[in-house]
Amino acid sequence: MKITNVEAWVVEPDLGGLKDYQGEWQWTFVTIETDEGITGWGESSSSPRNGSLLTGEGVRAVREALIGEDPADIERLWHKLFRRYTYMGSRGFPTTIISGIDIALWDIKGKVAGLPVYDLLGGKMRDDVRMYANAWFGGCSTPDDYAAAAKKVVAQGHDAMKMDPFLEMQPFHTMYQDGQISAAGENLGCDITAAVREAVGPDVEVLIDAHGHYNVATAVRLGNRLYDESKIDWFEEPCPPEGVDALRSVRQQLRAPMCTGERLFTRWDYSRILQEGLTDFIMPDVTWTGGISETKKIATMAETYYIPISPHNAQGPGQIMAGAHVSMSTPNFYRLEHALDFKPGYDRYMTEPFNWQGNKLVLNGKPGLGTDLDMDAVRADLHPDWVV
Repeated sequence: MKITNVEAWVVEPDLGGLKDYQGEWQWTFVTIETDEGITGWGESSSSPRNGSLLTGEGVRAVREALIGEDPADIERLWHKLFRRYTYMGSRGFPTTIISGIDIALWDIKGKVAGLPVYDLLGGKMRDDVRMYANAWFGGCSTPDDYAAAAKKVVAQGHDAMKMDPFLEMQPFHTMYQDGQISAAGENLGCDITAAVREAVGPDVEVLIDAHGHYNVATAVRLGNRLYDESKIDWFEEPCPPEGVDALRSVRQQLRAPMCTGERLFTRWDYSRILQEGLTDFIMPDVTWTGGISETKKIATMAETYYIPISPHNAQGPGQIMAGAHVSMSTPNFYRLEHALDFKPGYDRYMTEPFNWQGNKLVLNGKPGLGTDLDMDAVRADLHPDWVV
C-alpha cells in the first residue's frame, strides 16, 4: 500500500450560531489517500484565529515527503517529518502539522487491520472515556450567570467542569501581558468561582484555567485564594509555559493541585516537568504535540511518575476522537476535555455522531477512529480563503 495524496481542509465550523464562538474558530482536517482505496483522516487545528490556515498550508507543504510512502510505517514517517523540519523549530508549528498526519495514518492502520485504534495501542483499559466539560458558559458575565449555567451542566450528567473566571484577562489570551490583574478583576473571578462551587456542591470537580497569564506572585495568590475559598480541583497553566523555573516557584507555594502541558510539545518538553515533579496533572494536546504516537509516549512517561494524563481538547472532533483512543488504552488516564457548546459542530463533520452518555464518551469499536469525515459538510463550510 502506498500514499497517493495528502490534503488539508480548513473549515469555519458551524457552531449553531453561538455568538461567543461563531466565526472565531477554524478547524483543519487532514485526509490521506492510498492506492488501495483506503482513506484516513485526522486533525491539525491550531489557535488563535487563522492559526489553522497556517497549519493547513504546512500540511500541504510536506505532502511531497509522504506520497509514495507506506502508510503502515507510522513511526518512521513521524521521524522523517520531525527531523526534516526541526530547522524551523521542533515544537509547535511542525508538531501540529505532524499531528493530523499521524492521526490519519493510525486511522488507515486500524481500517486495514479491521481494529479500532485503541486496540492497536494495547487494547482497552476501560469501556468508556470519562470527560470534563469546558465552553459551557457562553454569554455568562456575572456570578449568578455562571452558577445557573453550571447547574445545567450538572443536570446533563457531568461531574467535572472547567472555566477561566477572570474575565478581565480574556483580551490577553493571545498577547503579552504584565502578569497582573486588578483587584476588581480578581474579586469578580473569585466570586464567580465561589458561586459555581456553591451551585454544584462539593462532589463536582471545578477546574480553573489561568491560561498562563500571571507572574509568579499573582499566580500563587490567585491559586491559593481559589483553593481556600472554593476548593478548586486544579489550577491550570498558572504562568507562561516557557518559564519552567517560574513553574517550579509556583509549585513550591501553591496549595491547589496544578495542571500544565497544553502548550508543551513532544516528550522532550515533558521530560523535565515530570523529572522535577512540577505538576500534578499533564494535559498534552493530541493535535499539537505530534499526534497519537507522541501523546501515547508522553502518557507512558508520566505513568512512571504516577502522574495522570488529561488530554487537552479545544478544537474539533478529530482532536476528541484521537484523544479518546489514547485515553482508552492509557492506565494513568484522568479525564478528557471537551467543549460542551461545540457538540453540534462536532457531529456535523462526522459520518457517525459521538455517543455521549452523561459525563462519558463511548466509542463504537469500529475500525480505525470509528467514523469518517462527512466531506459534504466539510466542503460546505470551507474557509473562504481556502481553495481545494
